[in-house]
Amino acid sequence: MTGPARPGPAGDVAARADAGFLHRYGEPPAGRWAAPGRANLIGEHTDYNDGFVLPFALPLRTVVAAAPQDGLRWTVWSELSDSPVEFGADEVAAPGRVSGWGAYVAGVVWALRDAGHDVPGARLAIASDVPVGSGLSSSAALEAAVLAALVDLGGVDLPAERRPRLAQRAENAYVGVPTGIMDQSAVIRCRPSHALFLDCRTESVEHIPFDLAAAGLAVLVVDSRAPHRHAGGEYASRRASCDQAAKLLGLAALRDVPAAGLDEALALLHDDETRRRVRHVVTENQRVLDTVELLRAGRIRDIGPLLTASHASMRDDFEITVPEIDTAVEAALAAGAYGARMTGGGFGGCVLALVDADRADAASATVTTAYAAHNFPAPNFHLSTANTHP
Repeated sequence: MTGPARPGPAGDVAARADAGFLHRYGEPPAGRWAAPGRANLIGEHTDYNDGFVLPFALPLRTVVAAAPQDGLRWTVWSELSDSPVEFGADEVAAPGRVSGWGAYVAGVVWALRDAGHDVPGARLAIASDVPVGSGLSSSAALEAAVLAALVDLGGVDLPAERRPRLAQRAENAYVGVPTGIMDQSAVIRCRPSHALFLDCRTESVEHIPFDLAAAGLAVLVVDSRAPHRHAGGEYASRRASCDQAAKLLGLAALRDVPAAGLDEALALLHDDETRRRVRHVVTENQRVLDTVELLRAGRIRDIGPLLTASHASMRDDFEITVPEIDTAVEAALAAGAYGARMTGGGFGGCVLALVDADRADAASATVTTAYAAHNFPAPNFHLSTANTHP
């Protein structure tokens, strides 16, 4: 496919979840709950440095159809797996007792119970349009949808602003993935036609106008289909490097290095690699702040150079891009994109490009041609105008 893959009717994934529940359990669900995938407009690897991020929700979603089940047992079926996962209270008593994709569901149960909430047994069926492993927060969407289902089924009093931290704890402490707070915040708290300006230290949010459709724009999301190369270990390495740099500078986090004081901070570090990691985080935080100011002024097209500068910083200073990603960015820019950058943790995943809506097909064709020239597998595309999400 050369053109961007636009989402199907809103009911498609919900219907699949309902059908899966009926097929698996022999009766309709009590209800269904959804959470969207997300793309991060700008602000990469700043979240665990107590910095700033600016994600927005995508018109792709994960849907959980669910119903109560007697006793403290949970049965989970997913359209992406042949075998359901079943576990009881003993298996969720401590992290590590449920593995694989089921750990994300068990982690939510564990986090709720560990926080003192009564969680009912449940049967769940999962369907999703959020591509797995693409950097669009498929795991956070799953956690958020499961969390919403269990909270409602159990009548748990858990306001929306407290849910991201609990979902993050499920992923950090139970699954063992050291993500920051951005993904869970985005899939739970984003609004249509807005980007979510999140201060990852205070968890305060501001909904920034981002109505692409009204401006005749779109974000073309390119799923690079690049295999994630050492993503887990490299992600952890980048995080450890940032933590160590903050300690060397006597700071709580790299968020505390102001852009105006960057050169002074770098002079205190004696390792070039560490200096480059710090430079990325500090300049990326400033790029988020600059992007927010432009969006507040309604100047969406003008954020393009900031997106492209963000990519260069990830490529050269943070060293988290791969050839497929760089090729997609270069091709999108050659096709007339206002700006383009990798989004997500890196070493694979997706690129987003800010384009005129009527040029999205041409941009996707240019990227596909560039991939073919490099003998890369053909990429997939999604188109977002940020004006609606599930």
